[in-house]
Amino acid sequence: MNQIHTRTDQLDLNLLKVFEAVHREQNLSRAAQSLYLTPSAVSHALTRLRQHFGDPLFVRDGRRMSPTPSCQRIAPQLIDTLTRLRELLQHWDRFDPAHTRQAFRVGMPDATESALLPALAQTLHAHAPGATLASVAVARRELGRELAAGQVDLAVDVALPISEPVRHQPLFQDGFCVMMREGHALSKRLSLKQYLQARHVAVSTRASGQVIEDIALLNLGLQRVIALRCQNYHSACEVVAQSDALLTMPAGLAGRIAANAHLRRVAVPFVLPAAQLHLYWHANSEFEPANRWLREVVIGVCERGLFG
Repeated sequence: MNQIHTRTDQLDLNLLKVFEAVHREQNLSRAAQSLYLTPSAVSHALTRLRQHFGDPLFVRDGRRMSPTPSCQRIAPQLIDTLTRLRELLQHWDRFDPAHTRQAFRVGMPDATESALLPALAQTLHAHAPGATLASVAVARRELGRELAAGQVDLAVDVALPISEPVRHQPLFQDGFCVMMREGHALSKRLSLKQYLQARHVAVSTRASGQVIEDIALLNLGLQRVIALRCQNYHSACEVVAQSDALLTMPAGLAGRIAANAHLRRVAVPFVLPAAQLHLYWHANSEFEPANRWLREVVIGVCERGLFG
């Protein structure tokens, strides 16, 4: 096995062009002409190939170079591989979304997926019908590693303390609102005092730690009562629709959910900074055509008011 790997590593790939030409022409002189080489150079290359493979590969039959059984066995796959390699190199700096079969992976949290993924999937299907898309969860502390390893092509998340070689661009900012069930006693007016006295549902994929609204309250020296902590806004809305609990959530996402959930939306009774969504990618992918195209698609989806 080690000998085979060593032999493969030592193979001059230019010799495979000679193999292809001799197999196609089955004549040494015509193969030499097609390669713009002398017959002597082709003969020398063929000798090296024979030594490498341990097989004559071609035997002379008059003027014809007939392939051996071993040559006939490997030739179709070898020539097909060479053809595909040429196509790849010809399109190295180009990307055609209409014909690609690229598998894209985008990291995003649940809340972002709810708003971004439907529009992104629709756009991708319209412009790159052969491509596939996977939305995956990425732990924020692992974002740089997963982008560097190519486990995700892009990520969309809130503003994070990221540095090179991870690059980022602001996409959109979304304010917050308070959701409550229809007919809630606080639906006509919600004061800060009433907000703090109410029971709340908090949404986070982390098992513990503060969410953005609690950080804002702590900066004011205030604290609220968290009655339930869950992992996504859809289930949180279901809980709120059937209780007196309040839910503070991104306004854009609330607008998409409220119409079908019998919920009422009111203003947050304190200053809560808008959440900024950023697009993240690795420096290695900066000029990679497919990655650059996907970034433009995500940016375009957001610029068309996806979260509004």
